[in-house]
Amino acid sequence: MDIFKWKRFGSLMLAGVFCGSAVGASAFADDDGKDQPPAKPTATSKIEAPAPLTERERQLLDRVEQLEKRMAQMEALSHGDNNATKEAVSPATVSSATAANATPTTNEHVEAATALAAGTHPAAQASGMEKPKKSEPFAFADFTWLTGNARTKESPMDTKFFTPEIRADVDYVYDFAHPKDDTIGGSSEVFRSNEVHVTQLSVGGDFHYDNVRARVMTQFGLYSQTTPRNDASPSRGQWNLDNAYRYLSEAYGGYHFNAMHGINVDAGIFMSYVGLFSYYQFDNWAYQPSYVSSNTPWFFNGVRVQIFPTEKLKIEPWFVNGWQAYGRFNNRPGFGFQILWRPTGWLSVLGNQYMLGEDALNTPGRVRYHTDDSIQVKYYDHPENFLSKAAFSLTGDMGCEHGGGVSCAGGSAKGPKQSFLGYMAYNRLWFDHDKYGLTIGGGQINNPGRYLVLLPPINGATASSGTPYFTENPGDPYKAWDVSGTFDWMPSQYITFRWEYNHRAANVPYFSGSGGVTPPGGNTGTPGGLVCLSGFTTCDGSPSNTWFPDLRKTENRATIAILVKF
Repeated sequence: MDIFKWKRFGSLMLAGVFCGSAVGASAFADDDGKDQPPAKPTATSKIEAPAPLTERERQLLDRVEQLEKRMAQMEALSHGDNNATKEAVSPATVSSATAANATPTTNEHVEAATALAAGTHPAAQASGMEKPKKSEPFAFADFTWLTGNARTKESPMDTKFFTPEIRADVDYVYDFAHPKDDTIGGSSEVFRSNEVHVTQLSVGGDFHYDNVRARVMTQFGLYSQTTPRNDASPSRGQWNLDNAYRYLSEAYGGYHFNAMHGINVDAGIFMSYVGLFSYYQFDNWAYQPSYVSSNTPWFFNGVRVQIFPTEKLKIEPWFVNGWQAYGRFNNRPGFGFQILWRPTGWLSVLGNQYMLGEDALNTPGRVRYHTDDSIQVKYYDHPENFLSKAAFSLTGDMGCEHGGGVSCAGGSAKGPKQSFLGYMAYNRLWFDHDKYGLTIGGGQINNPGRYLVLLPPINGATASSGTPYFTENPGDPYKAWDVSGTFDWMPSQYITFRWEYNHRAANVPYFSGSGGVTPPGGNTGTPGGLVCLSGFTTCDGSPSNTWFPDLRKTENRATIAILVKF
């Protein structure tokens, strides 16, 4: 039955009860006459003016008047205020990341919205009122507990036209190997040891007006050097794409269509969320994610379409230049899509699929496929207890390349096996009303061919240059695993103080040892090239005439970081 009918009926019932109580109170008000028989009416008796109300009667009548006003307000809310609230949080005015972190409305508003959407409210049927807008995607619950999602619940500087965003990531990393050049390799998050560094400083935000969308986030600090360094596509062709884009982490514009629960069409540089974790450390449970996240794309440059068939489902196809690439590696772009399903407030299922891209530089015909799938479960939620929440995440990745001298299966005339297999798992605990967090996790990968292994920066090597000191040829073996422990102190929703310990290992020498990865006189010759020992003008890779970096099979380091987001 319509909820407003029940509420109106309930109001009348309450009024009747209060009025009845008033009559009863009046009957027993005169204590001195309670033992006298009632007076007999006479034919000539006159109608006298009513006796003044007692204090009890006035209170009851005031209460009835308040209830009537409350019912009028609730009905007005269902007709006008509810539509205004929906307009204020329309998907056209907020980013998809904000939608995922929105908090649910009150039960009264949800009930009113449900009744109106169903067309059951009699006033709406009688007046032919326009059907309200669909609910905001993923706004039915609080998803700030997810890794990859910012835990901020509101922006202190939000306006109707622009939602500003400021991020700072400053860290100090202690490498127990004490590399003499303070250089750390094999990570897309950590780069220098025993020094304080601004890893990232980003300023920007979301523009939103009249269904038009745009987002820009600058990128200063170490990320402005290290992220372009891991992309080989700028070496194909002209115009220095790495320099053109190095100070931008996100830059896109688009349009929101009021269809289903929203459709966004965006073009530019956008986050991928392949590997579950966010590019921004503030959003994650750990500072250094495992390999299936650290070695997979943080961003794409291309076009995406975000389709929300329901408030709990997103389907997002991509058309992109390549695998975390500013440009194309060959003559074919990459294609892919993401499916994000959050049926309840305690479960999130994410799937990313990538295909058909030729992502080996200057190797046409070598095609890449990759699947990345994650699940996150909040299995404990009692904010009143010292242990506030508990959740876990599990991610599994598979992929391969075929053609161009390699094959997915191996053992054939097409070439050696070129594949990727890995997983990572994390468990997170929150304490004392989410002021403290503890995360334990890690993972493993097996990547024959090393096509997703981050190249160590030996003698200034980049993804474009490669290096003979650490080859990435078809058939080259690479297996690695890691484990980490992270403790967070979060006195405000806008800042995290983080302490983390990481142990990483590989089956081949890979991590920086005490001798470092920089030649004695600094980077020498071509990036990544062989460096001759002092007294030799030529060298052939022999230890007798060639300098070698100090690479180890294990790495142990501790990180302290301050992470800020407004």
